[in-house]
Amino acid sequence: MSYDLSPSRGYLVDLDGTLISGGEAFPKAADLLAALQGRFVIVSNNAEHTPDQLARWLCEKGLAVRPRDLVLAGTAAIDRVVARRGRARTLLLGSAALRGYARRRGLELDEAAPEIVLIARDRQFSYRKLALACRALAGGATLVVAAPDRNHPGPGGVPVPETGALAAAILAAAGGNPAQEIIGKPEPALFEMGCARLGLPASHITVIGDNPETDGLGAERMGMAFLQVRDGNLPLAEALDAR
Repeated sequence: MSYDLSPSRGYLVDLDGTLISGGEAFPKAADLLAALQGRFVIVSNNAEHTPDQLARWLCEKGLAVRPRDLVLAGTAAIDRVVARRGRARTLLLGSAALRGYARRRGLELDEAAPEIVLIARDRQFSYRKLALACRALAGGATLVVAAPDRNHPGPGGVPVPETGALAAAILAAAGGNPAQEIIGKPEPALFEMGCARLGLPASHITVIGDNPETDGLGAERMGMAFLQVRDGNLPLAEALDAR
């Protein structure tokens, strides 16, 4: 099996299931990034870490990634809120790292009377936070969901809860149909940010990912080519072996 990726001038590369799995890099992931050096951006529904955090961790795993090579759903959601609403009062359900990032970007984190409820991956999610979100939505707050994924496969294939599961719980408890926006794949926001980071139109970019429902569908909507990775078999790595 071989692949010719030469027509594409840039690449948007997924992370979980494409470059890493179970906290470890796939064997050919470093080769892939080396081959695409200067022509790739990693676009991920990660809604827990900042680019600085994740870049350090990926480097420890042997993947040469800089913070500017990462477009992440959690920080992208915060950036989108800031761009549209400035210092909006926000109930942010997310990691300490994302809360710190939000403060640095100028968001006013507020549990009492938020204008926006922003849901990211929150390992400390609780009944109290569920109730706060329901109260805010009942009061007219807008719901922003960093990523729609409800889970990802952990060790042994055991499902690990993700941002979408928390959002589903909040929507189930809140009832009705509150105004909401989803930032992560397959919605266009992350793909658009990736294109802007590369400085290329969508027609010149290929998406490499493992999930046809997020990576594939998003690529199709944007008019991008899509190469699907299955079981960590990175297509470009195979092509490199054949050269």
